[in-house]
Amino acid sequence: MGERPAAGGGGHRLTRRGLLSGGALAAAATVTGGAVVTSGAEASRGATAANGGAPEVVPFHGPHQAGVATPPQAHAVFVAFDLRKGVGREALARMMRLLTDDARRLTQGRPALADTEPELAELPARLSVTFGFGPGLFDAAGVAEHRPESVAALPAFTIDRLRREWSGGDLLAQICADDPLTVTHALRMIVKDARAFARVRWTQRGFRRAAHSQPGGTTQRNVMGQLDGTVNPVPGTPDFDRAVWIEEGRMSGGTTLVLRRIRAEMETWDAADTTAKEFTVGRRLADGAPLTGGREHDEPDFGKLTPVGFPVISEYAHIRRARVPDPGLRMLRRVYNYDEGVGADGTADCGLLFAAYQADIARQFIPVQRRLAEADLLNEWTTPIGSAVFAVPPGCGPDGWIGQTLLG
Repeated sequence: MGERPAAGGGGHRLTRRGLLSGGALAAAATVTGGAVVTSGAEASRGATAANGGAPEVVPFHGPHQAGVATPPQAHAVFVAFDLRKGVGREALARMMRLLTDDARRLTQGRPALADTEPELAELPARLSVTFGFGPGLFDAAGVAEHRPESVAALPAFTIDRLRREWSGGDLLAQICADDPLTVTHALRMIVKDARAFARVRWTQRGFRRAAHSQPGGTTQRNVMGQLDGTVNPVPGTPDFDRAVWIEEGRMSGGTTLVLRRIRAEMETWDAADTTAKEFTVGRRLADGAPLTGGREHDEPDFGKLTPVGFPVISEYAHIRRARVPDPGLRMLRRVYNYDEGVGADGTADCGLLFAAYQADIARQFIPVQRRLAEADLLNEWTTPIGSAVFAVPPGCGPDGWIGQTLLG
């Protein structure tokens, strides 16, 4: 674990080993109660944004990790790692201390330890960094008994065409911000500091509408033109807490994540007319209202019939197949679009990064996915090509680190 020079020059040098042992922190900061307090020059960089105002900062500490209940940012990158051979519990604890320190600093607009491009940390732009543990990490750490039972390989679904380069992983970092340069810099810091412990397995980038281009709380559209995320648990409500957060054990305050990469078959979708698209989804494209209602958030009337006796909302429409009547059993969907460009023939490679958070994958995600796989009209135009599951540990306080309840 070699050395790297401290940001800003000077005679001191900082080492990763020094961070992990606590011995070199005095070269860059003072430690009060276990929390790192940066030098005045470093702190000032996070105090004001380029426009002269206060930067938009997402709090890092708390009972839950940020990036779950946080209103979704405009840009995201999901990076998964495979642990290196021989990395066990002690090494994992060192890694998570280091990565937590990186995330703690960067999300507050402060450079990571020995950041060689500290200027890139000045605008946090609502940066959040969220860590997830795959099934293999629990095994490597010898804490398999604390792994949520449903954090395991998903059952095979008939619609899946999964590819290894978009699936699996032992460790996940979900990095989100309203500025793509902030995301890129945070990704580089996390990857550099995880390198001694793990190899990158895959990286997936996603985007939503630009920050401030729409009023807060506006449901986003996906690349297929649909409003995506209309029926979502509302953070801060009892239903949200029941649906998303794990309540017991060492994962209490954490959650689980299913990340699915879903390719959109845009060429054939473009060939369908508006009536066919709305019949497939069960909602109007213009405003997201159910075919039986007038506004986006109107409750669908699945019993309403056409004059000739057919359901207005087909029994195979997406909103009917995906419906979960109990709000406490719904998934929190943080959906991002992806776009990998077009081929020489003009065919688009784009779709959705479907990030679903829930307290229990077996009770919440899998039943819905089975119904969708069996008979969802939207399957004609979408293909799952990547899939991964992670346990998202609880958050931490200023003296702690992510994963401490499992690895400490």
